[in-house]
This record gives sequence, structure tokens and C-alpha cells, in this order.
Amino acid sequence: MPVLVIAEHDHASIKGATLNTVTAARQCGAEVHVLVAGHQAGAAAQAAARIDGVAKVLHADGEAHAHGLAENLAAQVLAVAAGYSHILFPATAAGKNVAPRVAALLDVAQVSDVSKVVSADTFERPIYAGNAIATVQSTDAVKVLTVRTTGFDAAPAEGGAAAVESVPAVAASDKAQWLGSEIAKLDRPELTAAKIIVSGGRALGSAEKFTEVLTPLADKLGAALGASRAAVDAGYAPNDWQVGQTGKIVAPQLYIACGISGAIQHLAGMKDSKVIVAINKDPEAPIFAVADYGLEADLFTAVPELVEKL
Repeated sequence: MPVLVIAEHDHASIKGATLNTVTAARQCGAEVHVLVAGHQAGAAAQAAARIDGVAKVLHADGEAHAHGLAENLAAQVLAVAAGYSHILFPATAAGKNVAPRVAALLDVAQVSDVSKVVSADTFERPIYAGNAIATVQSTDAVKVLTVRTTGFDAAPAEGGAAAVESVPAVAASDKAQWLGSEIAKLDRPELTAAKIIVSGGRALGSAEKFTEVLTPLADKLGAALGASRAAVDAGYAPNDWQVGQTGKIVAPQLYIACGISGAIQHLAGMKDSKVIVAINKDPEAPIFAVADYGLEADLFTAVPELVEKL
């Protein structure tokens, strides 16, 4: 039986998390279909059709999907779910909002945060903040999964030539209504998609120092800015910069941790980074245990020197 990936998109293009989810889907079944539910999202459907490894794209276009309401998307997934052995969502804020609704309506158990596909019915997922890996076997007729995108390589965005099939869009739910949204405008790469991340901790001492010290380094490297939970809770950085178990899970090519001690909750969100550089004046800081390169130094001296050398 084919497997179904629920695409994340902005109605014009496919978001990177979908590409990682397609890779996981290919390990679950031989044929991968992608559902693109949106409003005037023909460009996104065509982009999904070009993903290498996708056999078919289901395109549901209607006003009910204009703002990505979970109630409407869950109903759309249910409308096309028959005949699929697996339904996969990226383990992002949007995916985690819809997947439990779909699992509940199908009366199956969701398998969350899948980091490895062992077989079609057996999966690995991290537990205890990533300190242990659980192997989970599902006997449900339909497996509903959320996929930890850092556990899978992104499928090539080009190279496919899937057919695009239009499917009827569901009516809007009468239990939820979109009133408005506040969209943060970023002049940097999105945190979960960035190849380089410069992250700061509570040691920076203030929001002003956070900006003054880390922004020049991020500018030099073309990096996204991140933060530990302690820095966010202290008001040094906005919530959407938080990296960790209760923030965003990232796996960039380069992760530079400045003044971050390395609490287990933070490590759970970034330890899959390809290269980790830690700058901390405490030689006993846990971050050094996972760092590929460690610099025992005062960040207020070391970071400006690094910017100067770059």
C-alpha cells in the first residue's frame, strides 16, 4: 500500500521539513504520495511533484485551507486516508497540531518524533530528552507518524515528475475560525532550516549584550540566531529563537554555542548538529562533552575576536 506525506507549504513553495519527511516515507513503503492542501496553491503542488521519490501529489484547493487551520486539514486528511498504510507529518508545530487529531479520528495510536524507520511497522524515537531511544512497534492498520526531520536527510527537491491529482477540498469547520495572525518577519534564515546557527545563553546577561555580541558573528556567517531556554526566560531573546526539548530541534552544519552551559534540555535540541563549537569560561560545562571544538574563554572577549578574524 502507498504511504501519504502531509506537506507543509506557504501556498507557493514546499517547506524543507516536507523533504525530510518524504525520505522517511520512502523507508516505510514503496510508493509515496503527498497531500498539498491549500488555497490557490497550485505552485506548491507542482513543487511537490518535482520532489524526487514522490509518485503522486493530491492537491486539495479551497478557502478552508487558506490559513492552515488544524481542524480543516485534519478533515482533509481523513477524506483521502483510505488506502494508505502510513500517514506522515513533519514533527513541527504545524504537524504536531494536526497529527493527533487524525490519529484520534482514525482510532489509532500516534507514533511521535520518529528518528529512524526500522521496518514498515517498527520505529525508533527519542525519549527522556534524547538520553534513550525507544523502539516502538505499531500493529494499527494505519500508522500515523510525526517525523523528527533531523533524523532523515532531505529528499532532492528536483528530479521527480509525479502526477498531480485534484481532490475535492473539505468544507470549513464550523468549530474554528481564523481571525488573524502576527507573522514575524525574518531577515535571517529560518532557525530549523539554517545551515549555521549562533546560539547564546544566560551568560550574556542582557538582551542588549545578546544583540551586541552575537549579531555581528551571525552577520559574518550568514547564520540564524538561537538561544537557550534560560536566555529566553530571562527575556534576552524571543521565544521563537529557543533551541531545545521545549523549543526547536535543529541539526545545522555548524552550531556555535556561546555562554551555554549545556543543560540536558538544550542538548536534546541541537546535539545532532554536524559540527558543534562551544565557547564557555567554565571548563566543567556539560556542553564541552558534545562539542567538536571547545574554547575555554570569556565569550565577551572571544566572540569579538572571532568576528575580527572572520
